[in-house]
Amino acid sequence: MERPAAPTELAITFFYYRNLHAAMRFYQEILGLPLVIDQGWCKIYRICHGAHVGLVDERKGLQNWTQEKPVQLCLRVPDVKSWWAYAEDRKLHNLSDLKTNDQLGIRAFTFEDPEGYQIEIQSTTRVGA
Repeated sequence: MERPAAPTELAITFFYYRNLHAAMRFYQEILGLPLVIDQGWCKIYRICHGAHVGLVDERKGLQNWTQEKPVQLCLRVPDVKSWWAYAEDRKLHNLSDLKTNDQLGIRAFTFEDPEGYQIEIQSTTRVGA
């Protein structure tokens, strides 16, 4: 049997929260992501065309909340420096320095959301990338 030929319509990465309301405020107010699907105990926000993050109340989701967060949400933006200044002004938790990685061709920084998921904001340093 072959894989169905229809393309994937969208991608959603799900994060699990004890305090869904605090997570919603962060993704809406700090990151400015629009809520596009509201399933009650699961809120899905658009990152960009085809890419989404889902915030799940861990009491109802398929997974359980854990203290350790071995995942990172990475957002590529055109102007990482202005995002870093914004993050610094908002005093985001565990905000890193703005660093350049020549090997990867990026300039980036990280911080954590209300329950410890790491978010990286990056821009490319390569022309035409």
